[in-house]
Amino acid sequence: MQVKEVKTEGLRHDFEIKVPANDIQKMVEDELQNIGKTAKLPGFRPGKIPLDVLKQKYSRHVLADVLEKAVQQSSSKAMQDKKLQPAMQPKIEVKEFDEGKDLIYTMSVEVLPEFKVMDLKGLKVEKPVAKVEEKAVQEILDNVASQNRELAPIKEDRKAKKGDILSIDFHGKRADGFEVDGMHGHGHDLELGAGQFIPGFEDQLIGAKKGDHVHVNVTFPEQYHSADLAGQDAVFHVDVNEIQEGKPAKVNDALAKKLGLEDEKALRKAVEDQITNDYESFSRMKLKKSLLDRLDEGHDFELPEAMIEQEHAHIVQQLEKEAEQKGEKLSDAEKDELKPLAERRVRLGIVLAEIGRERKIEVNQQELQQAVIREAQKYPGQEKAVFDYYSKNPQVLESLKAPIYEDKVIDSILADAEIKEKSVTVDELQADDDELPTKKKPAAKKKAPAKKAASTAKKKKS
Repeated sequence: MQVKEVKTEGLRHDFEIKVPANDIQKMVEDELQNIGKTAKLPGFRPGKIPLDVLKQKYSRHVLADVLEKAVQQSSSKAMQDKKLQPAMQPKIEVKEFDEGKDLIYTMSVEVLPEFKVMDLKGLKVEKPVAKVEEKAVQEILDNVASQNRELAPIKEDRKAKKGDILSIDFHGKRADGFEVDGMHGHGHDLELGAGQFIPGFEDQLIGAKKGDHVHVNVTFPEQYHSADLAGQDAVFHVDVNEIQEGKPAKVNDALAKKLGLEDEKALRKAVEDQITNDYESFSRMKLKKSLLDRLDEGHDFELPEAMIEQEHAHIVQQLEKEAEQKGEKLSDAEKDELKPLAERRVRLGIVLAEIGRERKIEVNQQELQQAVIREAQKYPGQEKAVFDYYSKNPQVLESLKAPIYEDKVIDSILADAEIKEKSVTVDELQADDDELPTKKKPAAKKKAPAKKAASTAKKKKS
């Protein structure tokens, strides 16, 4: 194999690679012999078919397989010999390939940048904390009382309204008539306006009366966990068996016992603990944001353009979907404003990956399984469908690794950091942060303004 580097520009390396005809011929013969072990042709016993007969029968198919294998093996070896770490899959363009001839192709590959991780020992970061106030506790207790109200069928002959609980039977199909598990139920209690079902379902039952048969037309979200339903139109046939309303329960020992707690004091303590955990989650997010800002500011190196383009396209696609749901559209200017956000995410991804590599951090199978369980818990009653979805889609399962890996790396960094707590109000603690810091980067770096479109981006790496 001959490898000639024809051009180097920044992180991009262009090569011309030649695989000798003899090597290609041997790969073809090896492949034909493998086929010959199981092939069945009239007049020949399996494993006894002459090579020239196999070649005549299977040469076109074999050549295609050999081309793919030869390119994969030779390109990998070329990068390994040159000690290159590709940022993404290289771009391949075949120049010459035919039976009895050399394989000649070009390979263009962007490599990961070489850089030194900033000193992380004693890194100073700020963690905002907020005090749990009685007002917040009482607000949740009131919600608990409302959720545990005593239900009774409505007395008057009226239509269902928001807040009513309907006892329904339902049976659904996709618009094309295909039935999917989980699209039917019997005696299900559904609170109108609670958002228990997919968007649009409950709204179409407002105004229904006891005994009504209602056709509910919906479109499942594009990101719905079932591949058979994601983005699909569907119709549900719904029978309204009963319409109920209720009065909020009183916050007392009786309510606490109903919820499995000893008394009202224990109920209040459980609520306080819940709020404390919620506040800790917000504190963690802002602490993580502060740390990522420091890592972003502390590293300045060239970024692979292909990675930036891919991340930018992902962000734009995500925000375009959100804008479309609101009947809006992203302008070209707003899309351009998202470029610094893509650069930040790529930079941080590379930095965190390098820190994780240096510290030998990995995601184990148990952690991945726990992530799947957490996803399944988001869809009560449909857990099996979620497990099946991930077991049948390894690439989707693999995508769960990234946030776990990131959190493990961040926890490792925080273990060596100096964390200073700062008291803030609840509103300040829960306020959304722009993913991009408003201040400019050092002069050697590109500017990263927190523009409107960027500020609406979800916190993939906040």
